[in-house]
Amino acid sequence: MENYIVSARKYRPMTFDTVVGQGALTVTLKNAIQSGRLAHAYLFCGPRGVGKTTCARIFAKTINCLNPQANGEACGECESCKAFNEGRSYNIHELDAASNNSVEDIRVLIEQVRIPPQIGKYKVFIIDEVHMLSQAAFNAFLKTLEEPPQHAIFILATTEKHKILPTIMSRCQIYDFKRMAVNDIVGHLKHVAEQEGIKVEEAALNIIAQKADGGMRDALSIFDQVASFCSGNITYQQTIENLNVLDYDYYFRLTDYFLEGKITECMLTLNEILSKGFEGQYFITGLSSHFRNLLVSQDAQTAELIEASDEVRNRYKEQAQKCKPKFLFRAMKLANDCDLNYKQSQNKRLLVEITLIEMAQLSSDDGEASGLCPTKILKPIFQALRPKTEVFQNVQPASPAKTESPARTAAPSVITPQSSPITPRRPGAFSIRRQQNSQSQQSTTVQETVVVPTFENQPVNPTDLTVAWREFAKNLPQEDRALSFQLDNMEPQLQEDGQTILVIVDNPSLQGELHKIQPRIEGYLHQRLQNNALKLTTRLREATDKRRALSRMEIFNEMLEQSEALRKLKEEFELELA
Repeated sequence: MENYIVSARKYRPMTFDTVVGQGALTVTLKNAIQSGRLAHAYLFCGPRGVGKTTCARIFAKTINCLNPQANGEACGECESCKAFNEGRSYNIHELDAASNNSVEDIRVLIEQVRIPPQIGKYKVFIIDEVHMLSQAAFNAFLKTLEEPPQHAIFILATTEKHKILPTIMSRCQIYDFKRMAVNDIVGHLKHVAEQEGIKVEEAALNIIAQKADGGMRDALSIFDQVASFCSGNITYQQTIENLNVLDYDYYFRLTDYFLEGKITECMLTLNEILSKGFEGQYFITGLSSHFRNLLVSQDAQTAELIEASDEVRNRYKEQAQKCKPKFLFRAMKLANDCDLNYKQSQNKRLLVEITLIEMAQLSSDDGEASGLCPTKILKPIFQALRPKTEVFQNVQPASPAKTESPARTAAPSVITPQSSPITPRRPGAFSIRRQQNSQSQQSTTVQETVVVPTFENQPVNPTDLTVAWREFAKNLPQEDRALSFQLDNMEPQLQEDGQTILVIVDNPSLQGELHKIQPRIEGYLHQRLQNNALKLTTRLREATDKRRALSRMEIFNEMLEQSEALRKLKEEFELELA
């Protein structure tokens, strides 16, 4: 049986013209050879599998060719070229610095440098992974590298340029090899498939090229693996199955579900993806890339940025026509936030599910938000019975600013769905709502929508009252963090009539703050506790009242009340207690 040679070795380039994806560097090297301007030391840097060692070997072969061609390539027929092709040339010495990194290894190399070549003009020393040399080995190599014999040329190759000593780099001509483009890799894989008699689908080659991450050697290794799995007929489905790659068809289906607001289908699709063993972050990263491709597909000039087959490009263009740019911007923002928070999340699946729910509601939120950021509002997912409400309009003329009461300027007298800090719980409904910053109204009239539930007043349990009070405090917006902390430490007391709620406060300033948001508190408690008769009252703490332990924030507020200088210092420098 004939010995099998992997494609990465079998199809290694033998001339500069056959090197893939490094056109600028190969042209520079060919011009240097033709003009006779050869440096004594070169440093080839770049990722793995992009052609550093291959170019070093071709360079060594070409400069020793006895009959170089006019285009700067080696003839391949002279004795020097034949010796190189057969692996018996004494003009090329390769040293693996990963396993030969001591001072003694460098001294042996220096001894070989002194011996002139028998055939050809130059002896070329290729040191691979040169960054692995020890500090002492680098120092022993410095003098020889700076002033070698005329017949010696050094080519140093490394994947980690930052680990090379500056004294070494200053003595070399530096060539930076770049990652190969997907199209270049696909073209070379097509050539290999033709030579091997393997049938391939272009979509499958695109998957292999993307998986290789810019490295031709990795691409050829993956190609051999998939070719063995597919038995000479490489298809897209077999490729993604063998490489465990998520099918892009899932992303197209999910985007259609988002546009149609089909939340149930989104959840089922996510469950199918997770059941196949894919990590949630891998999925959300791919979804972000899908939205990016849809965005660039909306312009014919940027559509070329998509690294995919023509068939997939056409699918992107078709779906991009259905998507508004605003939807794509906001969806990418949600996906990016989910990716950033994924590692810190304790319930990772829930985080991804909430993100999908928000995306599915973006297409219906165009009138509710401005700008590119999502509204971050989750509407009820499942249909449920809701209590009937009577909605009526209450229009009142606005009072002059200087005569407005604190309660009137702070918030409307009845809490509305748009201004509610949180959404009241309803049986059978799933809803999450985040507080939005509202701008002050500048018009001469103020229009309020008052929602009056028709439920009967229910008896109030003191424990339920405390829970509802804590919920209201914790869901206040970020700018009211200090007030939220103070409310959370209060103990609301239900009076004997079952309708009056008494709250004892420590200072007049806090009492004034409570009066401002009293309508919001009462409106929330009405809906949360199913009782419209609840009324909030406050009074200052007296000496006979039991005094609880104060928090750091409360102690700081008391100091502000007692010290005018401290209050001015806080206002002037906008200080906050950390």
